[in-house]
Amino acid sequence: MKKNGIFSGIVLIGLGIYFLSSQAPFPFLRLFQGWPALLVIFGIALLAQAYYAREYQHVFPGVMLFGFGLHFILVQLSKSWPNKTGTLFFIVAAAFFLSARKMKAGFIQGLLFLILACIMLFSDRFNHLFLIIQTSISSVWQFWPLLFIIVGIYILFAKKK
Repeated sequence: MKKNGIFSGIVLIGLGIYFLSSQAPFPFLRLFQGWPALLVIFGIALLAQAYYAREYQHVFPGVMLFGFGLHFILVQLSKSWPNKTGTLFFIVAAAFFLSARKMKAGFIQGLLFLILACIMLFSDRFNHLFLIIQTSISSVWQFWPLLFIIVGIYILFAKKK
């Protein structure tokens, strides 16, 4: 019964800090101003509920909310933090991996999102590779009508049972 109040307790504490940050003159509380702080608060509450109450279905949304909130806070604080879509895909991959550890599902999705995140984050380093792939696909794509011809011949001359 005590474990059911973890989510509510953390949300109330977080919201109290959130609203106090707009009234108190303490500079360290400025991190809690703005909507990204709300994402962090609810993400932490979900993660606490997941691990302390052993309700592991809350790991995925907890990591997502916490990760997205932290990302947007770091974008505001640091010019060197990557503000690319690939960073968000990396957070989704982390959510799948952490969820998969407890739920035993989602590892493949996490791997796919990690690959997508790496491609999106480091695509400027792979431009020559993308050019080769694009050239190969465009040269093969010219002959797509041959696929219709081959399938048509197969349908006409295949043995029917």
